[in-house]
Amino acid sequence: QVQVVESGGGLVQPGGSLRLSCAASGSIYRNNAMGWYRQVPGSQRELVARIVTLDGVKYADSVMGRFTISRDAVKHTALLQMNSLRPEDTAVYYCYITVLSSTLFENTYWGQGTQVTVSS
Repeated sequence: QVQVVESGGGLVQPGGSLRLSCAASGSIYRNNAMGWYRQVPGSQRELVARIVTLDGVKYADSVMGRFTISRDAVKHTALLQMNSLRPEDTAVYYCYITVLSSTLFENTYWGQGTQVTVSS
């Protein structure tokens, strides 16, 4: 099993910054991808940013140029630096990791989510 824990959410004023952290632990043979999704009540979960080992980095258009994702594939940690935050960035942010197990099965694990609120 793999555990994923996020931290760093909170309340920030428009134009401010937050940094989200994600740490995964457990039975990880290889870290294939890590990333962040977000969800607001009544809406589907949407991709914010991800790093895939064989495919590179991808950002949602709405956060391009404002958010930066980074990953340490050995330590199984990821960071999401969020700058120039807007009220529409308010959501619960979920970190995920896609891992290859020692038996060569790929699985995706999710964290519990961290609330980000952008408001004056």
